Amino acid sequence: MKEILVSLPYFGPISQFKELINASNIWIEKQDNFQKQTYRNRMYILGANGKLSLNIPIKHLPKTKVKVHQKYSEVKIDNEDNWQSVHWKSLKSAYQTSPFFEFYEDELALLFRKDYLTLFEFNRECFETVLECLQLDLNFEYTSEYNKQPENISDHRNLVNAKSSITTPGYIQVFQEKHGFISNLCILDLLFNEGPNAVTFLRTM
Repeated sequence: MKEILVSLPYFGPISQFKELINASNIWIEKQDNFQKQTYRNRMYILGANGKLSLNIPIKHLPKTKVKVHQKYSEVKIDNEDNWQSVHWKSLKSAYQTSPFFEFYEDELALLFRKDYLTLFEFNRECFETVLECLQLDLNFEYTSEYNKQPENISDHRNLVNAKSSITTPGYIQVFQEKHGFISNLCILDLLFNEGPNAVTFLRTM
């Protein structure tokens, strides 16, 4: 067991939950800058037409001559688009025939009916809801300052990079016969397909 540092993604890929579940203590980065092309505002699921990206629209800062970095914890969601309805309908379409979708449906649906101001706030509630679904009691807290090269801690903030190609072990997916096994999708794919066994799967990866 080790102490780790991670970023807070939109539900998060399976590779990150593997690290979370095997950690003695978890630090969640709250002081970093928002970056594009990451799992902070996107997740990947497997639908009837293959791998699908669900992206949360955000409000960008006004363009200036000097590039201004925006803290992730301060990024606001653009709720003018009905993105929550679209994301929930996509999840239902992809997983309503999975073995455990109905088991977790009501709890997760609440996340897509409530308005959230910031991306960090929404992702925090998504993370805590998944822990409840998995019945996991993890020790975690949020950072109070940014440290580029932390010492005496295993830094896994890179797992938030959506462009990284990480292979995870296989399990039965809803559309596997049509598309083959798709590795390292969001934690919901594992949850809906494996249910309570997802914890054992993650511990033995």
